[in-house]
Amino acid sequence: MAMATTPPAPENAFAAGDEFDARSGYCAATRSFRSVRPPVPLPPPEAPLSFPAFAFSLLPSPLPPHPALLDAATGEAVSFPAFLSRTRALAAALRSSPRVGLRRGDVAFVLTPAGLDVPVLYFALLSFGAVLSPANPALTADEIARLVALSGASVAFAVSSTAPKLPAGVPTILLDSDLFRSFLIHHDDGEEPPALDAAVVVRQSDTAAIQYSSGTTGRVKAAALPHRSFIAMAAGSHALLEKPTKGRERVLLSAPMFHSMGFYFTLRGVAMGQTTVVMTDAVARAGIKGVIAAAERWGVVEMTAAPPVVVGMAKETCSLPSLERVICGGAPLSIAAAETFRRTFPNVDLCMGYGSTEGGGISLMIGREECNRIGSAGRVSENVVVKIVDHMTGKPLSVGQKGELLVRGPAVMTGYVGDDEANATAFDSEGWLKTGDLCYIDQDGFLFVVDRLKELIKYKGYQVPPAELELVLQSLPEVVDAAVMPYPHEEAGQIPIALVVRQPGSKVTEAQVMDHVAERVAPYKKIRKVLFVESIPKSPAGKILRRQLMNSLQFGAVSRL
Repeated sequence: MAMATTPPAPENAFAAGDEFDARSGYCAATRSFRSVRPPVPLPPPEAPLSFPAFAFSLLPSPLPPHPALLDAATGEAVSFPAFLSRTRALAAALRSSPRVGLRRGDVAFVLTPAGLDVPVLYFALLSFGAVLSPANPALTADEIARLVALSGASVAFAVSSTAPKLPAGVPTILLDSDLFRSFLIHHDDGEEPPALDAAVVVRQSDTAAIQYSSGTTGRVKAAALPHRSFIAMAAGSHALLEKPTKGRERVLLSAPMFHSMGFYFTLRGVAMGQTTVVMTDAVARAGIKGVIAAAERWGVVEMTAAPPVVVGMAKETCSLPSLERVICGGAPLSIAAAETFRRTFPNVDLCMGYGSTEGGGISLMIGREECNRIGSAGRVSENVVVKIVDHMTGKPLSVGQKGELLVRGPAVMTGYVGDDEANATAFDSEGWLKTGDLCYIDQDGFLFVVDRLKELIKYKGYQVPPAELELVLQSLPEVVDAAVMPYPHEEAGQIPIALVVRQPGSKVTEAQVMDHVAERVAPYKKIRKVLFVESIPKSPAGKILRRQLMNSLQFGAVSRL
């Protein structure tokens, strides 16, 4: 796997003795903000340690008797001892099987819907240093081929329904096959499968996962995240456990397991000793009602939710007496929607968070007091350091001043795979990750995300790159030029709309344009509205002037939407 070299990035920007404001987290000496929460001790970075080994080190001995995983539809459960046994057996089989023979550093592309076998697969691959690369099964075959090429995957894991989308020639293991089922069982040959930390030496700096992001440019890139990224985030989550009984909570995972948030919470549930209630396709197809029914049936205490789920829950009449927390992220949630949810569920903490594929979890609300700060994205997470800079000059800014958010910490990606140009854009000269988001931090240390400097559209928590859709639009012969813009939407957060310049005399319709795009991209990337315009404003260099277009939408074309 070819990795680009990125600037060295220390895990924090503070030296011993640096003074900071305990209320806002601002340090005048470094002109940056640290978390106002206590730092969480982490393993020495040079110590060999995989994420699975770290996660199981946090669990009591003997292992918890309650389920690690629970199928929301069928009630099928996997206990913690069974989870460990399956993980060990699968890891040994994947390394020794002549049909697979995976080794440390090999990239495994995962194209499968949520299920009880997926977390086992994740832990097994990570345990011996293979690199996970999960992707959305809804993507088209062409989109998947691009991701496989980006990641350099040598093997794929899929199910019967998704395997036909994979490029020809990629060795594929089906999770719904007898072969895979046999891998989960330890065959008694007189020897136990090796412990998770004994099979091979895995370094914390080794790449654990490759996740796909459009970053700040709209071009899909492969972000490499080390084991230490997930170790640091899990250590922070574990430190927040207030009482032993919290480890026995049931948590509903409504975020997809391939999504950066869902991927982390899949790993986190095991490390926290919680029961992760898995939303399989059978439940997910029922939409909001399916989510609510699963939460009610299994008495979940916590759940993850994208903004559309939060909006939908607030409109339903339901009783969720066990629910204490909803962790919401992936896209903006309007203040009005948050207030409506709080009125519907007055005893539930709506914990807004902010993060990214590249930067990990950057901020989160914890506890009722922080959740009362509606409109914010919570306080900066433990062990994370951020800086607010003027996005034109790069000058560091202070409390209450708006600028681009820069991030440093152990959860930040190593870099984009094989893309020196993208890495040069993503990091500044001192190794700070540039988020492309306009933010400020108030006097109480709360982070507010004001606007997106980057062009990425967030539709129901999914990343929709405008540049990709513009190329699809421009492939239509009747289209001269096109631009894709985000437009606010209560349930989806943002929807992609297209401004299209037709060929002279063309009678192409809005429906024809939308159908053309829908046939070539994943469902969440579809154009939701088309506006025909005379021209697309561009700079002398040919770059679309998106802010000018946005002003046109707000003040001119808005009435037509």
